[in-house]
This record gives sequence, structure tokens and C-alpha cells, in this order.
Amino acid sequence: MVAVPKSKISAKDFLRESHDIDAKDRSHGIKCDITKALNQAKIEGTDLCLVCKGSRLLCGRTYCPLIKRVSVMTSPRVEEKLSQEMFGPSPPSIFVGRYGYPNVFVGPMSAIDPDDPKLMDDPSKWYGKDFDEIIQMRANLVRSEKVEHVKSQSRAVLDSQELALSLRPTDVEIEFKKKPAFNLSFSSMTQPMGPTGELKRFDITENVHIPRAVERVVGDEIKAAEGASQLFDKGYDVYYLTKALSSGAMGLNKNKRMVPTRWSITAVDDMIAKNLMKDVRTFPSINEFRVYSNTYLDNHFEILMMPGAWEFENFEAWAPKTLWTLTQDKPVVQLEGEPHEGRTKYAEKEGGGYYAARIGVVEALHDMRRQARVVSFREVHEGYVMPVGVWEVRENVRRAMKNWPMKFVTREEALAHIAKQLRIDFREYLRMSSVLRQRRLSEF
Repeated sequence: MVAVPKSKISAKDFLRESHDIDAKDRSHGIKCDITKALNQAKIEGTDLCLVCKGSRLLCGRTYCPLIKRVSVMTSPRVEEKLSQEMFGPSPPSIFVGRYGYPNVFVGPMSAIDPDDPKLMDDPSKWYGKDFDEIIQMRANLVRSEKVEHVKSQSRAVLDSQELALSLRPTDVEIEFKKKPAFNLSFSSMTQPMGPTGELKRFDITENVHIPRAVERVVGDEIKAAEGASQLFDKGYDVYYLTKALSSGAMGLNKNKRMVPTRWSITAVDDMIAKNLMKDVRTFPSINEFRVYSNTYLDNHFEILMMPGAWEFENFEAWAPKTLWTLTQDKPVVQLEGEPHEGRTKYAEKEGGGYYAARIGVVEALHDMRRQARVVSFREVHEGYVMPVGVWEVRENVRRAMKNWPMKFVTREEALAHIAKQLRIDFREYLRMSSVLRQRRLSEF
């Protein structure tokens, strides 16, 4: 990726100009600026915010006021590169909005002077990048928008679908109705979004590379879940499958339609995990207590695996005064889980974060050819002041499962170790958990 000069980060209407940030303190500086901005703006949240996280508009508004207020303006040098007409590589990606469904905004993404355009929309390669690197990268990705019905088969929709199915960036020529708007916005589900422009027309100017295996699956008369599982088994990650589902390429012909990007993220996590769990439930149990750990972007994870048949609980513990806990003076702990047979209702308390954590665990168990009772602890610290999307949860858990685990003979030893790694009084977790209150004969 081409290096972008140091930027002055300000939030539209309320985030004041800041001084240049020293390179080694960039990420810290951005977080401080956003924290100051929230305080200066005197934004008022509600107790619903942590459940909603801006995705379901439980407050009754037509937009999330918190997300709107943390829309930051990026470097003027990025704005200078924007124009009404653009030519260059489009990452293998499109974005499908949800507002106005079934008539939604859809269009390709295009990169501004990138070094690696594919990286800009591939969170599977982002682990280790800090807030500043993610912001600078996404600021150089322009989203184009055109209203289409989710079942539309217009040329723009079909061309966008080809871009989404491509394995590599494709050169496109784009004309906007006017110069793209210049900002960067955040979401609890999707990765940060950069400049946006209303699409007038776009043309693909080179051959699109779609693998034959993908062409066969999207051309077959099979349900979306079956097609996604077939491609996952062939090595296509959930990020690719999310784009394929969102583009409208997956499913039975009579049912094919575009799926809003944020909906497709959770749908793919759920479909793939459910398919893998069919195998996991048949595998032998682990025979020891294991604890996997990882911390990234001020999110700390402790994942406990215990002998027994598959069960899963996922804790989300949020520090007070984060974007979603502005009304809270103490940490807020939420819990979702499922029995051996799986869950039948949407995980409303945690939303997409639950499914992103679960798939990371299920993938690891499937690779081990083992099953276990699993309790995942996620503590979100004060430094997580801006959401970057549920990919962070997924990659945090995936990395935890790749780290060498701590192993214990008894449950008490494992819990004592975890309690030392977490900030919140562990008795709160014990009080809420059903899995941890269970005792098995194998533990005696």
C-alpha cells in the first residue's frame, strides 16, 4: 500500500483540528482525538446502544446518531485525489446497503492510488494493523452507490457481481454524478468506509478472473448454504463467501437476490459454522482443560475448552464509556450461548460478534477433529473507542486458537488461571454461566 502522509483527524461539525501526530503515537493519537470528540459533542447514548450497536436502530431513529458523530474526516491529500471520473483497480468487492430494502444502494469499490488494492478489502490479512493503518487504508477506498432492487439483473448489478466473484483486483472506469463525498465512517459490523459517490456509470476494462470452481457452484441449482459450504471446503474463506452471497450470486435461481453486506457477514458465519458443527459433534472429546488467549485492538480473549460434548457460551464484557457504553459507569457483561444441538434464535444481545467468535472456535475444533464444551470470554477495553467491524472478533479468536494453549488437569486450575487474566471479577462470569456451573463425572 502506498504510504499516506500523516493526517490531521477531525470529525465533521465537531472534531477540531489536531496537531500532527508523531509516527510512533499515531494510533494512540487518533483514539485520543475521537475520545475528546465524543466528550466535546456531549453525545447521549441509551441502555439499548450496547445491544443495537448501531445495526438495528432500536432507538427508533432512521440512523445511529453515535455512528454519525464518529464520522471522521481524513487527510486533505486523499481528497485531492478524488474526482468525478476515476480509473483504476477495484478490489474483488462490492458493497450492498440495507437502507430502503428491497431498493438498496449497490456498487463497486475502487482504490485511490493503492499499492495492494486487494488488501484494502480483505480483513483476513489485516491482523496486526493498528487503528491508524486501518483508517489510512480504508480512506483510500471509494464506495460507489446506485439504487437497485435486490432482484435486479441490470448490467451494473451483473458487472458488480463479476467483480465480487473475482479473485484479484480488476481495472474499472467509473463516473460519478458528482465528486465523491470526503469522509470516513464506522460500523459495528463492517470495516470502516471511506469516500462515497453516487454512481453514474462504470465499465470493466479488463477480463475478470473468476475460478471455474466458483462458476460451477454459482451456476448450479443449489441453495446458498450448500454452495457456500462447498466453496469453503475448497479453501475459499468466509470473506470471499460474504461477497459472493452479498452480490446475489448464491442460491437457487428463483431465490437469487443481493443481500446487504452487513447481513451477509453474519449469514455466512452462521451457515459455515453450522455445517462444520455437524462433523464436530461426531468427533471424540478433548481429554484435558485448555485455555487459549489473545489480545488485539484493545480486545482481550480467553477461550476455555473443557472435556465433553459440544456446547458454547460467549461473554462480551464492555468497559464503561466506550462508544456503546456511554451511559455506563461500570463494565457491562453480556452472554449468549447454545446447547449441543445448536441455537434456533438470533443472538440479539451480541449480534454479529457472537457468530464471528463461534466460527473461529468451530474452525479450530474441526481442524483438531475434536469436540469440547467451550466458554469464550471477550473483554473490550477503554481503548476500543471506534468500531472496525466484526472481522476483529473473528481474527482475534482465530489467532487465539493458533496460539499454544495453557493446559490444566482440573477445571479449577483452568478457571483460576483465566481469572488472573481478566479485569472483571470472575464471580460475575460464574454467576451468569450455565456451562461453568455444570459438573461432569469426568471432573471428579
